[in-house]
Amino acid sequence: MTAGVLASIDPSVLAEGVNLMWVAVVCFLIFFMHAGFAMLEAGQVRAKNVANQLTKNLLTWSVGVLFYFLIGFGVEGIAGGAGFSAAAALGDGGWVNSWLFGAVFAMTAATIVSGAVAGRAKLRAYVAYTIAISAVIYPVVAGITWGGGFLGGAGLGFTDFAGGMIVHGMGGIAGLTAAYVLGPRMDRYAEDGTTNVIPGHSMTFAVLGTLILAFGWYGFNVGTTATVFAVDGGELVLDGYASVGRVSLGTTLGMAAGGVGAAVASVALSKKVDTLYVANGLLAGLVGVTGIANLATWWGAIAVGLLCGLQLPLVFEFVADRMKIDDVCAVFPVHGSAGVLGVLALPFVSINGFSVDLLVSQVIGVVVIAAWTVVATALVFGAFKAVGQARVTPEHERDGLDVSEHGVETYPEFGKPSVATDGGSSVVDATEGSPRADGGEEEGAEIKMVTAVVRPDKLGAIKQALAEINAPSLTVTNVSGRGSQPAKKGQWRGEEFTVDLHQKVKVDVVVADIPADEVAEAIADAAETGEPGDGKVFVLPVEDALQVRTGATGPEAV
Repeated sequence: MTAGVLASIDPSVLAEGVNLMWVAVVCFLIFFMHAGFAMLEAGQVRAKNVANQLTKNLLTWSVGVLFYFLIGFGVEGIAGGAGFSAAAALGDGGWVNSWLFGAVFAMTAATIVSGAVAGRAKLRAYVAYTIAISAVIYPVVAGITWGGGFLGGAGLGFTDFAGGMIVHGMGGIAGLTAAYVLGPRMDRYAEDGTTNVIPGHSMTFAVLGTLILAFGWYGFNVGTTATVFAVDGGELVLDGYASVGRVSLGTTLGMAAGGVGAAVASVALSKKVDTLYVANGLLAGLVGVTGIANLATWWGAIAVGLLCGLQLPLVFEFVADRMKIDDVCAVFPVHGSAGVLGVLALPFVSINGFSVDLLVSQVIGVVVIAAWTVVATALVFGAFKAVGQARVTPEHERDGLDVSEHGVETYPEFGKPSVATDGGSSVVDATEGSPRADGGEEEGAEIKMVTAVVRPDKLGAIKQALAEINAPSLTVTNVSGRGSQPAKKGQWRGEEFTVDLHQKVKVDVVVADIPADEVAEAIADAAETGEPGDGKVFVLPVEDALQVRTGATGPEAV
């Protein structure tokens, strides 16, 4: 019965339905990569700029996809020699196979740029560039290659399977150009030209974003085998999906080799495995194989991924230290140079053997795409720079773009005099029989404040010690400072920086009927570890006190 039902189905209808579903699912996977970009970039910027970075990622999709629909899709047709063809004129199938499939690739190229200009670009300038790259810059590149233009298979023969150069290489080069035009963030470079390290605020976000991107990348690469079935002689046959195994293998091996390559380079440069370099290297390996995954040998995918991982720390340091370009999220070594290396490597690792003609085509294609991207990007950001609208004011940059551009704080509690919690067990009540546990009225008593700056992990023990001497009332704030505790060395993307302001908690206890020296001794005993950095305790006289609720003054108020 099943065979009879299947025999009655038109193979072309079945093929079209499965192919449409396949492309739709792939597009949804690629869209999910924007969550990865958002987390990766948010993790690499300072806490005061996180909301701005997230907003840029949201607006990249929201603004960019509208302009790609209204203008970019048609411009792509012009660049390919077919004339302007409005996306609105497509049918149901075309809106998935042609427009949506193109849109998710276009938005990937656009969002890459946001990481390079983080921390100083005005939102209006970035949104304007998003319009330009979605409506013109990327569509021209896609049109002259995939769209049948002079660089593509019917012309010069430039080969880029899933956008290693057309999407990622172009996005990385655009980001580098935009970062150059804008100039570096404040304090990125010292007066003598040396590079200052500005760490991002969350390694966790950066790694999470990396893994989300890696997951979505299977849609990016494997999804480019855009058709599952075709009809041949009235029978269903595998179409582009026939190469899905090779593409999946190359994508996975390149990803893994990229992470290993970056780890090896990191150890060679800094004697340590830098977490962010490994994460970036994993993505660089993916970028490298993206343009060649359908034609690369298995060993070629490993070699290209390894090369892209190895080059990442070297290119990043060259861009930052020699060119003095502040590429905040390393978009050029991750997407730009890795995309270039990947497509240029194709003639050497192809299953079809080495080809001089292909090498020449790849070189010309890279040069043309890079030149167009640099000129177009420089014109847009240069125009905004000429009228003083490319980057925020120094005051706004110091305050952070979250507040200055959006009026919000991603982490409202950070840097505020808020109560510190230690997560410890409840304090033992040792105040039974005491007339007033937090001090009290006593004839001729003096009011004193005991202030201690101690290690945060000792707060629980201090609370317990104070309760045991009948002085449990205290005020706690998070502080940072420098004393006898030695400075530590930190590392961010292979660059060392000094941490000489250590996180502490300040404990204030005001007493009247309990000897201040007892309170000081209790705190000191509880806070002591015997190591530098235990902190200090100060005893200060208090002239007077006023209880807000009752209006009582003096020792009675305490």
